[in-house]
Amino acid sequence: MAFELEKIDNNRWRIGRQGPMRTSGIIYASASMLDTIRGDQSLEQVANVACLPGIVGSSMAMPDIHWGYGFPIGGVAAFDMDQGVVSPGGVGYDINCGVRLMRTAIPKEEIAGRLQELVEGLFANIPSGLGSHRKDLKLKNREHRDVLLRGAAWAVEHGYGTEQDLLHIEDQGCIPGGDPDVISDKAYERGSPQLGTLGSGNHFVEIDWVDEVYDEAVAAQFGLRRDFIAVTVHTGSRGFGYQVCDDSLKDMLRASQKYGIELPDKQLCCAPLSSPEGKRYLAAMACAANYAFTNRQIIGHWVRETFEAVLGRNQRELHMELVYDVCHNIAKIEEHSVDGRLRRVCVHRKGATRAFAPGHGQLPADYRDTGQPVLIPGDMGRCSYVLAGTQRAMEETFGSTCHGAGRLMSRHQAIKSAHGRSISRELHDRGVVVRAASKGTLAEEMPEAYKDVNMVVDVVDAAGVGKKIARLRPLGVIKG
Repeated sequence: MAFELEKIDNNRWRIGRQGPMRTSGIIYASASMLDTIRGDQSLEQVANVACLPGIVGSSMAMPDIHWGYGFPIGGVAAFDMDQGVVSPGGVGYDINCGVRLMRTAIPKEEIAGRLQELVEGLFANIPSGLGSHRKDLKLKNREHRDVLLRGAAWAVEHGYGTEQDLLHIEDQGCIPGGDPDVISDKAYERGSPQLGTLGSGNHFVEIDWVDEVYDEAVAAQFGLRRDFIAVTVHTGSRGFGYQVCDDSLKDMLRASQKYGIELPDKQLCCAPLSSPEGKRYLAAMACAANYAFTNRQIIGHWVRETFEAVLGRNQRELHMELVYDVCHNIAKIEEHSVDGRLRRVCVHRKGATRAFAPGHGQLPADYRDTGQPVLIPGDMGRCSYVLAGTQRAMEETFGSTCHGAGRLMSRHQAIKSAHGRSISRELHDRGVVVRAASKGTLAEEMPEAYKDVNMVVDVVDAAGVGKKIARLRPLGVIKG
């Protein structure tokens, strides 16, 4: 279906309410992005989300929008706690796929001759690739349940990182309300050997350097300095989260029929937030989110250990500290101002990042004046960004912004385009050392497979739903 887009301003476009839509759709994008956005079914998905019961405000999409399961990737929507629904399609299969950023006191030039060694060390210490696992970390049943209930705090208690890390993780690394009893045996089986692994696809560990600072004061508060090294980790809940989603979809299809919810797309199957099925999904999703927080915490610890071993300096000397760790792919119960009054709503962020404004009570004390750090990874060959949350995001997008560059090609298209090329050699020529579990992953993840993250970030910055703080350039990458 073709949708007419009404221009609101240079960075926002509206799909007017029509047919069964209960509200309008808002797309954050520049005019130059629209042809690409129209190239898949993502606009139809924005409109479909607007048909769901109890939606509050508009159905929204960030400039990294592309077609996904149910919701578009880049989709944001909030639902009333009494009349609204929760949908696994608004969260995704990789529950709490997210990003963590670690700053250092290491000047870029210090690792110039050690970069290959660092990349090889990271690749050796952090299992990556499809089905990867680490033999010395396999969860027993009781440990697995503790991870699902406690999240990153479990990792810290077992020697992976420090208590200080927890202060700089969204929700301090644990979403409350998890219930291990609602998790299937198959999910436990898949999750047991995969904690502390990167996985495949677009997941990565990346050694970056800060090449541009846009706001010196906020960057200093985040501990980011021009020409110094930072490390980004991007991964999620692995096979455990995938299985939780898969199990929940079956439950939600039955629930949609049970409660008489008319679906414009079966992939948007859902249940009332107040129903047993809705509560069961939120409990299972919290478990998967906590698994993901734990996973990134453990990988972050192994990143520190690798740098210590290769550079021969301890963590205190390296000042390798966590800037922040953010969720993507989550549904969270939050309080927001709606039509002039505070309401509790369930905010779905599918390939979108929370971007809370300065002064928000859920932010760490040292970021209360700056706004939340927002981490926006790009592709292997270009750059990534650190933003800060804004008041306008609180007012317009339920405190949300983009989550990355967004795919431009399908994985199949990327592999076809990469035929006969050496992606690793091309990246080397750009000054990026890369190590991957397979050539196929490099082909799927080549830079051209993604939108230009500069354009994506420029839109959210100009629209005021994220403020540019610093830019990072890649030096070394490990991929699954």
